[in-house]
Amino acid sequence: MTRTQRRSVRIAIATFVLAANAAIATTAFAQQQHGIPHQAVPPNNTLSIPAQQHPEAVPSIAAPLGQPLASLEVPSLKLRSQPGFEQVTVTVTDSSGKYVTDLKEDYFRVLEDGQQRPIGFFRIDRSVPVSVGIVVDCSGSMTDKLWQARQAITRMVEDLDMRDDIFLESFSIDAHLLQPFTLDHAEIIDHLDFLHPLTETALYDAVYMGLFEMKHARRDKRALLVVTDGMDNRSEIERERVIDAARAMKVLIYTIGIGDQPQTKKGFFASDDNQVDMDTLNTLSDETGARAYNLHQVGDGVELARDCEAISKELTQQYTVAYLSPDVDRPGYRTLKIDIPKHPELSVRVRKGVAIGPIR
Repeated sequence: MTRTQRRSVRIAIATFVLAANAAIATTAFAQQQHGIPHQAVPPNNTLSIPAQQHPEAVPSIAAPLGQPLASLEVPSLKLRSQPGFEQVTVTVTDSSGKYVTDLKEDYFRVLEDGQQRPIGFFRIDRSVPVSVGIVVDCSGSMTDKLWQARQAITRMVEDLDMRDDIFLESFSIDAHLLQPFTLDHAEIIDHLDFLHPLTETALYDAVYMGLFEMKHARRDKRALLVVTDGMDNRSEIERERVIDAARAMKVLIYTIGIGDQPQTKKGFFASDDNQVDMDTLNTLSDETGARAYNLHQVGDGVELARDCEAISKELTQQYTVAYLSPDVDRPGYRTLKIDIPKHPELSVRVRKGVAIGPIR
């Protein structure tokens, strides 16, 4: 079957699925109106993902066909299996914002709660494969923006390394995994045809689901891209719980918000359909060492495509650093700072801290 034939079949299936989802959404709304609780999230308040939708989990050292396993440099099994193992991504730029990618391990200093920790693993990520999750807002306000999003994401996927594995998720009234992790990038591009606007915005549920989808990732370096133009008005998961999960997971969360930040007046948010929750997006990106982008208007999609391209480029301009955090029997959140004492003029971006213990 040709790619064109496959796409036609998928579009037909998508039409059926969307109709079914619309019916489910209508039923859920009717249930809420009659006092019946919405069950988008299971009673234990943990987003579940049907196991049969996922490929079998592959160790992060796995390589695609034709790619020598030895070329994928990852922390040793001995290091990764030790209690307190922490792996973080580090981005270094100069005063002009240009990436600095030729530094050696002994230039870096890791400080956890202000105490220096020895570096156990160091890697320059110029050609390191990444597991990437793409999470796209399909609420009603995205109606006139989805074609630009499809084009921008297509370009980003085409720019990624062929060894990168990718999943695609959409969200509106709830979150849906459109394509589980795959090394076939054409599958992701084809499934962009499934992005169609519905109603509300379950942003927190979508990010939470995307983070835990990363448990199925093939690569040890992992990044999430979230594209949205609205404020959450539907999620079962609370904002703080999403932020806690973001702090605990070793995932970069890049975000692109389309719209204006909400303005307050006498303690109340001003009403404006063109508002995006940049406060949450900035927090998620800052906490994980990634970046947040804010487009006031999507326009012809050029800026959106440029931001997506910048994200795919940044993933190849970073470092990976791993170390052992002590006292693992003392759970909690520990601040993290990585600096370059020999070059204090350089800017270092890394996650704000590490979480020791279970995720809430």
